Amino acid sequence: MNLSELNELDFSNVGNWSTAAKAITLLLVSTAMLIIGYFVDTSGQRDRLAMLEKKELDLKRQFEQKQAKAANLGSYQKQLEEIQKTFGSLLGQLPSKTEVADLLTDITQTGLTNGLQFDYFKPQGELPKDFYVELPIELIVRGDYHEFGKFMSGVAGLPRIVTIHDFSIQRSKNTGKQKNSSQELILEAKAKTYRYLDDNELEQLSGQSK
Repeated sequence: MNLSELNELDFSNVGNWSTAAKAITLLLVSTAMLIIGYFVDTSGQRDRLAMLEKKELDLKRQFEQKQAKAANLGSYQKQLEEIQKTFGSLLGQLPSKTEVADLLTDITQTGLTNGLQFDYFKPQGELPKDFYVELPIELIVRGDYHEFGKFMSGVAGLPRIVTIHDFSIQRSKNTGKQKNSSQELILEAKAKTYRYLDDNELEQLSGQSK
């Protein structure tokens, strides 16, 4: 059977076709159906398979990460305990509301013990934070560099947390007859101490933030 015979086939009378024509036509139709079926169904399944393979890799990666965390759970728990102990220790360095007055006395006493003269010492308004209160203190003291250094060291050594901020030093204009008055300096600074909020204060602060 040749191409000219195929062109002469009568599609309205398929029953009279030769066996060869029927076989070729069936083969062509079957091939066309396979191609169409591939693009309509098989191609979509391949895309779905690729998507599932990618999802499998993602799930496997998540599993490996969670497995690693589970394997190190004991280590994480120990680290958490150490953090909680450290936090508790730091929190213990914050005075309670009733201890603030004693701490202010300790600061002034530290300055006086190291030879400083206080010109100004005034606690400012409390500033509430997350779980503690910040208490700024404006201060102006007179002395020399050596006395200032001992004062800073003494404040840092107090059992409660006190930090020094925004300090400036300038030469005193005092022309009196005091000993070493020409070497007298003035330190202006802002000291900050902190106290923790008790349960009632935390509840009030939480209620105000809502």
